[in-house]
Amino acid sequence: MVTYLARRLPSAVLVLFLASLLIFAILRLVPGSPEETLAGADASPEQLAAVRADLGLDRPLVAQYLSWLGSLFRFDLGKSYIVGGSIGDLIAYGARNTVVLAASALLIAVVYALVVGTASVIFRNRVLDAVVTVNNSIAAALPIFITGTLLVLLFGILWPILPSGGTPPDGFLTRPDIAAQYLLLPAVTLAIPAGAALTRFLVESLHTELRQPYVVTARSIGVSRRRVVLAHALPNALPSVLTVLGLTVGGLLGGAVLVESIFVWPGLGLLTEEAINSRDYPLVQVLLVLSVAVFVVLQLLTDVAHAWLDPRIRLGGQA
Repeated sequence: MVTYLARRLPSAVLVLFLASLLIFAILRLVPGSPEETLAGADASPEQLAAVRADLGLDRPLVAQYLSWLGSLFRFDLGKSYIVGGSIGDLIAYGARNTVVLAASALLIAVVYALVVGTASVIFRNRVLDAVVTVNNSIAAALPIFITGTLLVLLFGILWPILPSGGTPPDGFLTRPDIAAQYLLLPAVTLAIPAGAALTRFLVESLHTELRQPYVVTARSIGVSRRRVVLAHALPNALPSVLTVLGLTVGGLLGGAVLVESIFVWPGLGLLTEEAINSRDYPLVQVLLVLSVAVFVVLQLLTDVAHAWLDPRIRLGGQA
């Protein structure tokens, strides 16, 4: 496993390097002067020069990039000129809220996929299959902002039983019952398309496994369908589903931008939207690199988990 991980690391590092280079270049090509945007239209020449010096814009581009890359390695992320405060503190606060939201949505999606997917395969009921298929199709087709808006109208306005926005005033751990109420609507909104995708891939993987010779043999000697599915087909179907799960986590983080805007959830998505709208260049630059790094790490962890579940991957690579 260590050898397999060592083979995967260079490509991940290369992707991060190229992404940082591309992000740095694109932000430098955006029309408008960063120092004028950050200092304001009424800033004096001295103030503009001070901002340029603080951002390092008065140095050659290569020196600017290397200095910025070095600050990233030192976790010296700088400060936000427009949103305000340390970029590290802003990201830490937003990341905590986004991780709580994404983890809750992932838990809901995985539980839904396991229960609904395995039940539809075990019981082989046409009505159940039709209901699951229609439900998954609608869940995958509806945009997140429509689903979130409908849930807010239904459970926040027409039938006001749940908070329609914000985070728990006393934190997530002080009152778990209150925190669950604030989490439910945004987490369900984010989990609906993810649960539908996982269910579809899990059902297809289970059907593929049920056509394998070992399943036919087990059924011929009298092993029940439920036991075959749960004890044999499901573990063998998990590696392929795990790859989809890694992509689903990335989709959850991407969808969090819309969900956090709908429910005014102060996470990284809302912070990214605020930074882009206000053209806070230092903050946008770090957030973009962070998003790429998260996706690269998730893909790497997915590959490692896939190789751990399926020895043919790592052994084939070693051969």
